[in-house]
Amino acid sequence: MSPQPPQAMAETSQVLCILFIFLLPLALAGLALINTGLSRLRSAAHSMLATLCVAGVAAVTYFVMGFSLQGYPGLPSHTLNIFGKEWSWLGAGHFFMRGVPLDGSRASLTALMQLFCVALAALIPLGAAAERWRLRACCLSTALLAGITYPLFAHWVWGGGWLARLGQNYGLGFGFLDAGGSSTLQAVGGLTALSMVWLLGPRRGKYNLEGMPAALPGHNTVLVLFGCVLALVGWMGLNAAGSMLFAGMPPGRTVLVAVNTLLSAAGAVLAAAATTRYRFGKPDASLSANGWLCGLAASSAGCAFVPPAAALLIGLVAGTLVTYTVAWMEARLGLDDPAGAVSVHALGGIWGILAVGLFPRTAGVAVAAGAAIPPTAPGGQFLAQIVGIATLVGFVLPLTYSLNWLLNRFSPQRIPPDEERHGADLYELGAGAYPEFMTHTDEFSQW
Repeated sequence: MSPQPPQAMAETSQVLCILFIFLLPLALAGLALINTGLSRLRSAAHSMLATLCVAGVAAVTYFVMGFSLQGYPGLPSHTLNIFGKEWSWLGAGHFFMRGVPLDGSRASLTALMQLFCVALAALIPLGAAAERWRLRACCLSTALLAGITYPLFAHWVWGGGWLARLGQNYGLGFGFLDAGGSSTLQAVGGLTALSMVWLLGPRRGKYNLEGMPAALPGHNTVLVLFGCVLALVGWMGLNAAGSMLFAGMPPGRTVLVAVNTLLSAAGAVLAAAATTRYRFGKPDASLSANGWLCGLAASSAGCAFVPPAAALLIGLVAGTLVTYTVAWMEARLGLDDPAGAVSVHALGGIWGILAVGLFPRTAGVAVAAGAAIPPTAPGGQFLAQIVGIATLVGFVLPLTYSLNWLLNRFSPQRIPPDEERHGADLYELGAGAYPEFMTHTDEFSQW
């Protein structure tokens, strides 16, 4: 495929996009606090250190090879010709981002944004596998995610790949649409989290001999709720930058993105609080926080495409969905997911993808990267979104499970159950996050 130079951005758009990208670390911080707060006290330091290590591994791996495999529309790619249609399936750039001018072009801003995005996706499995995932193993697993799984699917959606070109090749709407990453970040990270929960098994003491789950509450709800506030700011930057780079939104239209992001999160937390109030007699703080985060995850796909009323409805459905699926997965499927990451990110992301095809698009919205013609049939967009969801469930999930299964054969990923009762902090780091709360023998209390 002969590459065409990526389209340049106006100076105002460049500056605004860079500012939005600089908000993304707040999403990382928010997710880190949520994961840590929802785990128990004896693994808090391990959770925060794993966040830094995983983010570092993800960024370095993506710099070395991830961006070359993801690419960007207009950059070289590997293509297949099937029945006279070009299917771009993998980027063909140079490793170490060689040949990408870091000068404010769309390709360079995409590379900058993706360094944060791949780290955000890698934090999602940490919450699901909390308290029992070795630090070394989670770093190796992150290298697989950032070097293979994430860039492969991101190329199909954001790099001019075959999903983005379903509209051109088969008349399916504008092709697969995802402005802010409900699929590439949330669903890919959430399905990786599902794979890790399956591989690692439940925490020690989570299920009794009859298979009934026990409540193992997190140690700090304040951290969780503060993390939600940070995540909102980071998500606004994520959705706004993604809408400009991948959906062709002009700077002024990012107001719509911010409104949709906030309304989706607000609707989700209110729905979660009301649903838990109805089910349990009182609102549940952790499930309400999960609802807020699920609303953000669901908002990303359609933030640039749907009207505000639709964004509010997307959030209401997401908040209701997460309160039921967290308990259902725990009780019926035996999935021990301390942070509710599978429900929040995998199911929330998939719902956000589907919603793009269900709700009408706002007038004047540009098309996604890689799609250049309008839809030829009213139902085409919905079918394009379904194809993307089927690809996630039918290809990405088996791929990420297989990669981590192979890794587990060579490097056991789980902390030994006998050591797990002491906590990941003591086993992996040799010290706890809150030493003043530790119980010591008399020899430590002598003057």
